[in-house]
Amino acid sequence: MKNQKIEKLLQFYLLATELKDKIRSGWKVWNIERERVESIAEHIYGTCILAISIDSEFELNVDIYKVVIMLILHEIEEIKIGDLTPFDKVTKEQKRKIGKKAVEEVLSTLDKKVQYIELIEEFENMETKEAIFAKMCDKLEADIQCKLYCEENCIDINRKENEHLLEDERIQKLLQKGEKTVADLFIENDRHIYTEKVFENIADYIKDNDLLKLK
Repeated sequence: MKNQKIEKLLQFYLLATELKDKIRSGWKVWNIERERVESIAEHIYGTCILAISIDSEFELNVDIYKVVIMLILHEIEEIKIGDLTPFDKVTKEQKRKIGKKAVEEVLSTLDKKVQYIELIEEFENMETKEAIFAKMCDKLEADIQCKLYCEENCIDINRKENEHLLEDERIQKLLQKGEKTVADLFIENDRHIYTEKVFENIADYIKDNDLLKLK
C-alpha cells in the first residue's frame, strides 16, 4: 500500500514537472531572439513569487496559501494540450473543454484530485477574491516578463517576422492608441483584468520604468 502511494505521487510529479521543459508559446509567437526562453514552470514560479510579494506589501486580505496552490496548478492542463495562445484560433469555450479533460487526466492518480480540480475551476471562474487575485498575478507576471525581454532587446515589434501579428484586430486597436512595444501591447491588453487598483498601479510602473535597473 505504501509503495502504491509513492508510485502514484511520483507518477504525478514526473508528469507535472514536464512543464520545466516546455517553453511558453507566446515568446515563440513573437519570434523572441534569446538563447534561453522562459519555460511554463518558470512562469508558474514567477506568479507565485509575485503573489507572495504583493500579499506582503499590500495586504489585500486573501488566503495566500489558496492563491499559491491555484497558481501552481493553473497551467497543469498544458502538459497535455500545450500553451495555447489567442493566435491559435481556439475559442475560450473550446480551450476550457479540452483543458478540463486534460486536468482530470493529469490529476487522476492523486487522492486529492477532486479538491485540486475544484480549485482550478474556481481559478477559471474568477468568482472569489482568491481566484481574481491569482488571475491578476498570472497576467501581471507575463507583462513583467515581456517588459524584461523588451528591455533586453529580445523582442522587437518591428521585426519582419512579426508583421502578420500586427494585423490582428486587437493589436491594431492598441497600435492606433499609440502603444509602441510588445510590452505595451501585453500590458494594455491585460489592463481590464486589473480590477484591483494595486495591480493597475504596478502595471503602470512596469510600463513607465526600466525594470532592469532594479536588479
